[in-house]
Amino acid sequence: MKDFIKLSGLKPDDIYKIFSITDDIIAGRYNGFLGGKSAVMFFPASSIRTRVTFEKGIYLLGGQSILFPDDALDKKENLRDVCGYLDNWADIIIVRHKDIGLVEKLAGYSEVPVINAMTAVNHPCEILADLYSLSNIRENFINDQYLFCGRNGNIGLAWKEASGVLGFDLSQCCGYGYEMDGVKVYHNIKEAVKGKDIICTDSLPAEILNDFSGCQITKEVMEMANPGAILNPCPPFYRGEEVSGDVIETGYFAGYAFKKNLLTVQQAVIIWCFL
Repeated sequence: MKDFIKLSGLKPDDIYKIFSITDDIIAGRYNGFLGGKSAVMFFPASSIRTRVTFEKGIYLLGGQSILFPDDALDKKENLRDVCGYLDNWADIIIVRHKDIGLVEKLAGYSEVPVINAMTAVNHPCEILADLYSLSNIRENFINDQYLFCGRNGNIGLAWKEASGVLGFDLSQCCGYGYEMDGVKVYHNIKEAVKGKDIICTDSLPAEILNDFSGCQITKEVMEMANPGAILNPCPPFYRGEEVSGDVIETGYFAGYAFKKNLLTVQQAVIIWCFL
């Protein structure tokens, strides 16, 4: 058994194995894999997509999910003791919590696999599902040129983790002061988008929107990218902010169905943890 905490902690073969398991799930294999097993989940009330897909995915694999709010882990009780008791009953733990240090401590103390469902510094399941979806619609998704438009936050850093493992080229477009270390950075979207194939975005807090005025993705901007380029905004996205309303209505937008694989990829991550 193994944990799933950071993409940077994986090898390329691990990622492709998860993709292979995803294909097998879609083909109808692994039915009932979690029969008799329980997944203890810690999620904030605001989580929608990640929680729905994990809960339904566990159900479809024949397992049981037991849900707690994420702040249940912020109590005075030592995490070592929490894990000591949960090890009696839980078969896997799935955590969405802002503090990756807490998630790593859980993984260190727990005798069962721990999956990171999102922290303040990464979002490995989300980006892995995006890459799987891209692998099914792009001729060679590793050779594509990726552009992330957004701040130095969990989505951008997760894309950086993925590029470090798989070796695809990643650049960033952002306002001054929001740069990620170790990637090529642009501050003007019309310059940044040239030669790019996959354009990814993240939503922005209201107080920094003005700092990103030169980074909005519009239909005009997408027309400057490579032919066949794809716009993949991380939900929740906001029309008129990081993306314009008109570009969401075009064929550049990857679409809502692009995220359908989030459920199956997360199922595959669960299975991978047990193999």
